This record gives sequence, structure tokens and C-alpha cells, in this order.
Amino acid sequence: MLNQPFTSKQKFSRIPSLCVAALACALSLQVDAATLIKNVRVFDGEKMLSPRQVLIDQGKILDANYKGRVTPSMKIVDGAGRSLLPGLIDSHVHAFQDQDLPLLYGVTTQIDMFAAVSLVQEMNQRRLQGKNTQAPDLFSAGMLATAPKGHGTEYGMEVETLTKPEQAQAWVDKRIAEGSHFIKIVMEHGGAGYKFNSLDLDTVQALIKASHARKKLAVVHIGTFDDAKAALAAGADGLVHLYIGSTISSAQSKEIIDLAKKNGSFVIPTFSVLESMAGIKSQDVLSDTSMTNLLGKTQLIPLNSTFGKQENKALMTAPNALTAALHAAKVPVLAGTDAGNTGTQYGISLHHELASLVNAGLSPSAALQAATSAPAKAFQLKDRGRIAKGLKADLMLVEGDPSADISATRRIIEIWKDGEIVSPLRTEKLAQVAKEKSDKTAAVQLPSDGRISLFSAEKLGSPFGFGWVPSNDAPMGGKSSVQLKVYAVPELAQNALHIDATVNAGFAFPWAGVAFFPAKQPMQAIDLSAANTLKFKVKGDGKTYTVGFTMQGSFIPVNVAFTAPTEWTEVSLPLSRFKGMDASIVTMLSFNAGPEIGNYAFDIVDVRLLKE
Repeated sequence: MLNQPFTSKQKFSRIPSLCVAALACALSLQVDAATLIKNVRVFDGEKMLSPRQVLIDQGKILDANYKGRVTPSMKIVDGAGRSLLPGLIDSHVHAFQDQDLPLLYGVTTQIDMFAAVSLVQEMNQRRLQGKNTQAPDLFSAGMLATAPKGHGTEYGMEVETLTKPEQAQAWVDKRIAEGSHFIKIVMEHGGAGYKFNSLDLDTVQALIKASHARKKLAVVHIGTFDDAKAALAAGADGLVHLYIGSTISSAQSKEIIDLAKKNGSFVIPTFSVLESMAGIKSQDVLSDTSMTNLLGKTQLIPLNSTFGKQENKALMTAPNALTAALHAAKVPVLAGTDAGNTGTQYGISLHHELASLVNAGLSPSAALQAATSAPAKAFQLKDRGRIAKGLKADLMLVEGDPSADISATRRIIEIWKDGEIVSPLRTEKLAQVAKEKSDKTAAVQLPSDGRISLFSAEKLGSPFGFGWVPSNDAPMGGKSSVQLKVYAVPELAQNALHIDATVNAGFAFPWAGVAFFPAKQPMQAIDLSAANTLKFKVKGDGKTYTVGFTMQGSFIPVNVAFTAPTEWTEVSLPLSRFKGMDASIVTMLSFNAGPEIGNYAFDIVDVRLLKE
């Protein structure tokens, strides 16, 4: 029979069966190599579904409700009592450091709002080549659109600014050529103690129009209600912040809602950074050791600090009320943290952001949407944000039901990035952090009197470390200056240091003063935990100054203010006054004038680090 030709009837009857058999064989081979997550609740990006089986392989979701045969070679993951979520999307970050963290917390995609062109191009290439299984995917605005001396120019990197609408199209086209996924525009005038130049409304409108001409989203950074209203009226596709404020009227909320709905705009409140501005720490994640045990010492510092010096919960009234109103009006609300800023940290802050959204009035399911399907839709990322056949296998398995209790997102069992498990990276990071905690370096031995100021005409010396040096904002492009002079104080039997500081505009947070480097080389870390108190004597012009400690991994000191009266006065500061300080990794102690513009004069003597 095998050697006989098929009859016409045999051809039609047997060829389909052969095709079916071949297809079944191919599917069997594919299924055999797959991972099956069994009996798991599934949040599909919109709603929580009853327990089912999800099949993944080759970086994709093969079946979001698999009912086929379970083969011996499948890798089985028990989902009983657990929930499977799409990989989380943080819709507002600045991904310039600590990029070992986001994926460990289930953040598989980050929307970056300002990054160096080289980083954007590198991340684009890695993602497109499928070589990004051990880091979150990054979609970035690249360079932001801002005015000369505007927000974004204060970080010491070159920024191509704009001054008039006629520049908009060429500026946008250049960003697209560099690899930007969307365009970010800055409307920011600054706040108490600092001011920024801002783009005028005509230029903002021209940038939005130029972006839309190239079919790119245009999103806007705002800092006030008026700017939010103006940006939406100009046609912005999204607001990347809300703003702090103790009041907001229903009429104001309605104005924002009406404009957002007219444009189809979305809003990213960024509660994590707004709370930091209000002096509020993310205590929910800070008190959860299952979260913080993935953070090294330097990585914990920004999360344990705040922009605001005093807690003022009333300042969250406006963003909470407006977010609730936006959601009720069905304006898309996206979860974004502004990670990279004080009061935030990559990955972990998104779990706090979800809780803040729920606190503002969203249901847990709506908050989950805000970190999955909503940003995927808003930023036109069609291959992620949901659990559906054919989409990327970026997934997170958690204990419990986060659609009932949003804190369940923190009880992470496993994470998949492009189908690859992340648990080995988590295990490695846990070991690194544990080792860092157990490796106790010896604290520097302090002099018996604690004095670290050994000033002379020849040298601004100290009993240990590199010593004292003049300090100002010139490395950040600032124009402030300082002059130092040593003179004798007979009644104190010591030499004092006189500081003449001129604080000029040029950097957003200008300063001038003097710095002490306690390690052998500038900006190396040293353990000063043998001390718990800083004391010094000061006199001067009656103005307010700051003294601060800088720690490893940061260039921003944690400061305490003091005044310089006309007569010598001793200042005693417990190190506990320096919020977020870790004395074991100090790189610098500094005394500074600023940020108010002007001339300053103050003297310090007898600076001591003591154990009291």
C-alpha cells in the first residue's frame, strides 16, 4: 500500500490528518519545554480571574488559561493561594543608578523621564536584541525640553534648551533621531528658596504640536495647578506629576478633569516623591524587612530621607483629592514614583505607590491596573501590561490576593522577565546585603577631645582624613565663590576659620562654604559611628547656614540649619538630628551658605565629633 499512489479520495482524507499530526507534534514539543503555573489566580491587567493554569515558554505567554495535557518535562510552579500579575510598570523614573534593584521587586518595565542619550541607545539595543532578561526594559524621553537655567539643567550635564517656538520641530526631530520614545516638556518655576526659568506657553504648545506631527506622545512636568491646567489646555498627552497643596476646590478638579478628558490625557500623580516633599517617609515598605533586606546601605539612604524637613500631611490634600476625582471621572491614572529622587528607591517605591493610590481612593484592582495595563496602553507598549496569549512573559507571582489587599504585592514568590526567573538574582542580592551587614569595618578612632579642626596658616588640617577644603557649586555649573582665612582666637586658645561666601545664581541650589573629608581621599567613605554628636563654635552675620553629612552613593548632604550670631556660640547637634544619616559610610562634613543669593560671612572653631 505504501508504494501505491494515493487516490483522489485518499489524498483529501489523509493530508489533513498528516497536517494535524505534525501540528500536534510541534505543539507537544513546545508545551513539553514550557513552564506551567498551576491553580493560580490571575490578574490579567484589568481584573482578577479565578484560579487557572498559565503556560509560558520562549519568553512569551503561550496560553493564559491552559487546559491541555501536563507533560512530565514541564516545569511546574504551584500557584495555590497565590496571584499572578503582569510585570509591574513604573511610569516615572530617572534610571541613572541602582538599576540592579527594579527587577528584584517585580518592576519589569520603567518609563524614564530624563536620561543621557547614550543610556537610551544602549537600553534600546539590548531590548531589541532580546538581551535584557536581567534588567527592566527602559522606554525613555531621553533629553527633556526645558528653558536655559530651567529645571533639568541643574545636574551638571549638558542639556539642549529652547527659547522660542520656532525651535520646537527641529528639537523634537533630534530627540527622535537619538532614540527617544516620547517627548517630555518642563513647566516648572521652582519653589521656596529656589527658582527656575520655565518654557513659555507658546513654546510648550509648539513642542506638543511638533511631537504629534511625528506621532510621538508629549508629556509635561508641572509643579502647580496653573501649569497643569495650561499644559492640558495646550494638548499634553499626559501630566507626569501632580503637585502638593493643602487645598483644592471641586471647581479646580473639574477644570483639570474636563481638559484631560477632552484630550484623552493621562496623569501620573507620583505620590512617592510628593510625599517626600511633604516630609513623609514610606514607612510601609521601610518597616517591611522582606522589602528592605534587598537594599544595601547606600541604597537605603534615599528611601529613608525626605525633601521636606518637617512632616506636613496637609500638603497631600490636593494630590489625594485630585487623584480620586480623576479616577472617578475615568481619566487614566498611572503609577509612577519619580525614583532617583530623595524619598524614593527603584522597584520598592512602586509597591508604596500602589498603597498610596489606594489611600487616595482607588480600589486595589484599579491601583494594579495603574501599574500594568494602564501605562502599557498610555505609552503604546502593546506587548506587555496584561496576561494574554502572545504577550511577553513578564510576570510576578505573589502570596495572597492583591486585588483585596494591595500590600500582597510585597509578598513576592517569583518574578519572570522575558520568561526567565529572577529568583537567582534575588538570592544573590540578599547574600550581598547580608554580607555587607556582617562585614563590620572598624570605626575611625576619634581623638580624645573629639576635635577635627586643626586650622593653621599653613594647612586646614585634621587628626585624620584628607582635611578641610573650600567648597562651592562650581562643579555643578554654578557661579558661587568662597574665600577662607585662618586667624587666632586667644580666648579659645585655637585658630578659627573665617568663611567669606558669595552665593550667586547659576545652579538651582547654589552654595559656598567649607568641607571636611574624613577619609584619606575625597569622597571615600569612612565609619564615624564612634561619634554620636557634632559640636562646634560659630559666630558671624546672624544669617542662617547649614551643616551636613554626605554619605557614600550620594552627593546630596543631609543637613541641619544653624545661625551664626555676632558672638561665639556653641552648637551641639546629636547625629540623630541628621535625617537618614548612616554614620558608618560618611564621605564628607560640610558647612555651607545658601541657597539664598547673597554675601555671607561666618566663622567656625573647635569642631568636634564626640561620643556623649
